[in-house]
Amino acid sequence: MLKLDHIVIAAESLSQGVDYIQNLLGVQMTSGGKHAAFGTHNALLSLGDAYLEVIAIDPDAPKPAHARWFGLDTFSGPPRLSNWVLQTDKLRRLIGKTLIGTGDMMTVSRDDLTWQITVPKSGHLPLDNCAPAVIDWMGADHPVTRLSDVGCRLTNLQIEHPHAISLKSFLMGAFSDPRLVVRGGERGGMSATLECPNGTVTLS
Repeated sequence: MLKLDHIVIAAESLSQGVDYIQNLLGVQMTSGGKHAAFGTHNALLSLGDAYLEVIAIDPDAPKPAHARWFGLDTFSGPPRLSNWVLQTDKLRRLIGKTLIGTGDMMTVSRDDLTWQITVPKSGHLPLDNCAPAVIDWMGADHPVTRLSDVGCRLTNLQIEHPHAISLKSFLMGAFSDPRLVVRGGERGGMSATLECPNGTVTLS
């Protein structure tokens, strides 16, 4: 079975993304770390049973030989919800069942954490990034256990895409969460609704 791991806010710079989330939600984020394999760095926020990640290219890191994850090589504009990630403890069994283009497993480290995650060669996940990446923490404590609970909760995650049926087929029997809504639409996109100290906030 799969479960929601985290949602991703991409930004042109980490400070810009952190300021955006902190001002919008009325909370303080926790510094994450650097991902040497992708030349990125991040900050995190607990959502109770999952977390929110702000991620950006690290200007001090060398450019990797391969594409950066979450489409950061081509990202531009204001910070926005760009991706979502599902957690499994059986990634090798699942990898052949993911949507075409989800990518191969990559082993990634940050500080004392090591995990595996699916990363497409292009850096962009299927269905215009509306398909999830899949992560396996390899038995380590989940990052949310290291974060302070600042009173934020995810109440709704909505995915819309012309080929939503493909995503529904992948999730069927493997992932069930009443907060997730997948539906067809003319264009791909996603939004997340959070309850937080500043009230009800929608990220898109």
